[in-house]
Amino acid sequence: MPLSTSNHTQEPTAHSISATLNDYGFTGAPESRLPQPGPAVIPPEHDARTLIVCFDGTGDQFDSDNSNVVQLVSMLKRDDRTKQLVYYQSGIGTYTSPKVASPFVSRIKKTLDVMFAWNLNAHVMSGYEFLMQHYITGDKICIFGFSRGAYTARSLAGMLHKVGLLPAGNYQQVPFAYKMYARHDYIGWEQSNEFKKAFAVDVTIEFIGVWDTVDSVGLIPKRLPFTTSNTIVRTFRHAVALDERRAKFKANLWNRPNATELGYGSDVDAPPPRPKKVKKSKTKDNKTNGATTSDSKVADNKANGETVAPTRPPLITVPTAGTEKSSKSENSKVPTIKKLKESQEDKRLTSLEKMYSTSQDTTDVEEVWFAGCHCDVGGGSVSNKTRHSLARIALRWMVRECFKANTGIMFKSDALMAIGLIPATLYPHVLPRPPPLPVGDNTIRSPPSVPIPIRPHALLKKKHHPEIKPLIDAARSPFLGSEEEEELKDALSPKYDQLKMKKGWWLLELLPMHLRYQRSDDEWVTEFKSNMAEPRFIPQQRRSGMKVHRSVKARMEAEHEDQKARAKGKRYVPKPVFKVEPHWVD
Repeated sequence: MPLSTSNHTQEPTAHSISATLNDYGFTGAPESRLPQPGPAVIPPEHDARTLIVCFDGTGDQFDSDNSNVVQLVSMLKRDDRTKQLVYYQSGIGTYTSPKVASPFVSRIKKTLDVMFAWNLNAHVMSGYEFLMQHYITGDKICIFGFSRGAYTARSLAGMLHKVGLLPAGNYQQVPFAYKMYARHDYIGWEQSNEFKKAFAVDVTIEFIGVWDTVDSVGLIPKRLPFTTSNTIVRTFRHAVALDERRAKFKANLWNRPNATELGYGSDVDAPPPRPKKVKKSKTKDNKTNGATTSDSKVADNKANGETVAPTRPPLITVPTAGTEKSSKSENSKVPTIKKLKESQEDKRLTSLEKMYSTSQDTTDVEEVWFAGCHCDVGGGSVSNKTRHSLARIALRWMVRECFKANTGIMFKSDALMAIGLIPATLYPHVLPRPPPLPVGDNTIRSPPSVPIPIRPHALLKKKHHPEIKPLIDAARSPFLGSEEEEELKDALSPKYDQLKMKKGWWLLELLPMHLRYQRSDDEWVTEFKSNMAEPRFIPQQRRSGMKVHRSVKARMEAEHEDQKARAKGKRYVPKPVFKVEPHWVD
């Protein structure tokens, strides 16, 4: 599938930049220019209508501590159905099926939904019905999500790939279509293929943008089809949290198939042969140490005809947290029967996904790691009145990626200014970003000693504290004049680690549970153990590298505001192990 573009960043001349800034109301010398309102909406026009589906995070909805999903929706043009339609769904745990009559049963179902994504199917089907009812040929589909809402977004994309999109009005067929989508067995795949040809149409997804997709879906950690890779998606962007450690918030990353794996693609009109069962003797022979060395991986890649870099990237020189623990756990992972069974089931699903995809379709994938924990990347950790936070960095990055990919999504210019973006730097061309500002004497701010009551139920229970008012007043600062200044302030904002703030989370860290992870040799396995706040693992670093936002480097260079931390010489160190020098992105 040819992409419209993978990156629309251009290198305009000084004259064109000056002309563009003047169009947006920038006057005077470059160093004295202040942003002024320009076109009300950018882009003002587009050659196709855009359908935008947004899924909020677990327990998130419109309130006093909105996530990046709500922030994104608030920036979108929503007053012209002929150009853009926007669908927003509150997070898992805030919604139950309208068929539930009893308020008591509804509360129970919401609780189960928060804990185990009990109503994931309802969330996916609701988004599917919106697209079914409004899609017409030529429309562009864009999907966004945070946390479990990000997994819901990827599940909706998977359902569209496997069973297609039904024509408008076919509501009774939607539950049946979802059941076929969720089936992993070969018959389910055959039926899905026949169902698509009989009732549905093929669609492509222009853009998927997600913040910190987590894998805590369901009582048993098994994935749905096409949630780790999906060839009908043109562009996939994922902002991932570096410092999240909780057991139920493991990162769910995109799978990048190699050249050999892409060869499994085939025409969906001709069902592939049933996959052969793995012989016991073969399973027995495969019981080897789970941690393979980089050298053996390179040798395997050469045998498969892949291009291998002649040298390894240099190791990063900055210190990293949890090195001993992660190395020990990685090297001691000896496969058990259960691990091998899980790995084989995952391989079988992956094989079927490839069989029912076309090999020539590729997705422009970029996953970037940001400083902070789960809500520091996806939003919701601070009050809406807080001007600067870590989450704003990932939000601005996602908006810029929408323009780079030429999605046609229409944004309100004044709303872009509110989050620290200058419209002239995004349209009509995405201008290259200037270098980051030096950290200087700026320090990393500490979290407030008294939490700001931000949720409605908290407002009813907590008394006003004198420390809260200055914090809120200080948050009402104006636009600083450049995105670089906004970024520096945001990069040094407090980090909100729930394991430190709410000790109740440690119960899940101590409690043994099934944890699904990907080993360094790319095998997916399930292990029954206690998580004990183990840092996230960044896979394939030596083979594929790792992309980290440049704001992380600024945070690593800064000292802490806290005098005790400064006296001990403490600096910010990302939780995962960096095995290579990151590729710093803006």
